[in-house]
Amino acid sequence: MALFNILSVIIYLVCIFLCMRGHIMPVYMSIIIEVSIYSTIAVYYIGWKSGSYNFLFSIVPIIIYFGSYLFKGIRRWIIVLALAMIFNLYALLYIRYSNVNPVYEMPGTVRNIMMIFSSFVMFFSVVFYSSIYIISSEIEMMGLEMTNKQLSADASEDALTGLLNRRGFIPRVEALMQSEKPKHFCVAFCDIDNFKLINDTYGHDCGDEVLRHVTSLIKNEMRDCDICRWGGEEVVILMKDYDVASAKQKIEALRKLIASSPVVFFDKRISVTITIGLAKYMENFRKAEDLIKIADERMYYGKQHGKNVLVFED
Repeated sequence: MALFNILSVIIYLVCIFLCMRGHIMPVYMSIIIEVSIYSTIAVYYIGWKSGSYNFLFSIVPIIIYFGSYLFKGIRRWIIVLALAMIFNLYALLYIRYSNVNPVYEMPGTVRNIMMIFSSFVMFFSVVFYSSIYIISSEIEMMGLEMTNKQLSADASEDALTGLLNRRGFIPRVEALMQSEKPKHFCVAFCDIDNFKLINDTYGHDCGDEVLRHVTSLIKNEMRDCDICRWGGEEVVILMKDYDVASAKQKIEALRKLIASSPVVFFDKRISVTITIGLAKYMENFRKAEDLIKIADERMYYGKQHGKNVLVFED
């Protein structure tokens, strides 16, 4: 048994090396075979009452948990076969050696210590590997939840500006329209003036920087609002709990702020302005797009009549 224990230590050192290299299957098989042989030899030499058969049960969590990781689909029958092999080996050892004197008869105290030790190994193994499985499952679930949240954010947010996109914005407008509470809100449709000229003159990298600069100013000034990159250089702002008068004042201040805050791109200072159309929600609007369309049309009117203006009525 001492010689076999030396061999066991070598086997487990090799298993650690294989785990570090990512070779789990040979480790899985080696542990099952080593424990099965060790338990058989121990029962034969020091007797059934030493409790050495408990080592068989100590590898049951390894067979199940690591097997679930290694085998998928129909191959998971390998786990069932491994468990059946362990149980059959236990049954054979019991039938053959439970009433047979061992090769080496240990004193009662030593035998009791061996029984307690083997029982502890079995108990510790079940608790330890079950805990690892639970913790790893929780970590995996947390990872999936974070991934799902990120996917949801990616589906509803614009990658360049971090603003909502249409998919994330429209439901928020519709939720306000369908609310039973009094509905006092406005929508502002903003468009960066001469954006194509900026791209053509300074390049698309500069255009992206201008867009980030403008949207950053909008986010800072309109913290209580939902903001959407509608498309290209267009930004739509949902101004909750704003009447027309307060919305006009807030949006006009935003327009002036942007006009007075040039974009610095390398050694260039680029003046940027926006044209804005403002629309108030009315009960006759059926869809969010109806309200946004009114604000868009007013913005377009401002584009045709000078730019860098706020248009709030037809």
